[in-house]
Amino acid sequence: MEWDWNFAIKTLPVLGEGVLVTIQATVLGSVLALALGLVFALMRRSQNKLVSRPTSFFLEFIRGTPLLVQLYFLFFILPDVGILLSPLVAGVIGLGLHYATYTAEVYRAGIDNIPRGQWEASKAVNLTAPQTWQHIILPQAIPPMIPALANYIIAMFKETPLLSAITVLELMNQARSISNFHYRYLEPMTLVGVFFLLISIPSVYFLRRLERKYSPHYK
Repeated sequence: MEWDWNFAIKTLPVLGEGVLVTIQATVLGSVLALALGLVFALMRRSQNKLVSRPTSFFLEFIRGTPLLVQLYFLFFILPDVGILLSPLVAGVIGLGLHYATYTAEVYRAGIDNIPRGQWEASKAVNLTAPQTWQHIILPQAIPPMIPALANYIIAMFKETPLLSAITVLELMNQARSISNFHYRYLEPMTLVGVFFLLISIPSVYFLRRLERKYSPHYK
């Protein structure tokens, strides 16, 4: 099959719409993953075993099951119990929840690396727990985590084609629809790879800059 530039150009507007949905799902999923990850990390570090143990089990369960299965559960199973989610909402929740279990480990490791003396000094100056977290612990713990967290965001972006399984009109779904309608797969699928590269490569470059700035390995 030969490359048809006219056909490739005609597909760009539709694929462009898919790119926007892909970026939207990635951004919203990342916000959810970063926020939930911190909550999960704090719950897992809780001294209360009724909080920490169920949280640990939940995190291991989510990490141990495929993202695709979780997406199917959110979109196809939850309606059976009266919870109906739109494809994009189910996709964002699925991505965010799945990657929150990984960012939780990044947060936990970063918090555990804070010297014990910092905690003791906070108590010595009578800081409350919220003040300790806000002014002492998180400002020191989060910067070294940034490269690892950014890496998971890039990984999430590359997982968005799975959302096509629950009818989200992201990039891969749009390309597949075009291909199935015209019986031409070369141009749409190639352009999908190009779009992902055009976004992934600058993101990886940005990640390397973050590593040089925040990672102790580069200091």
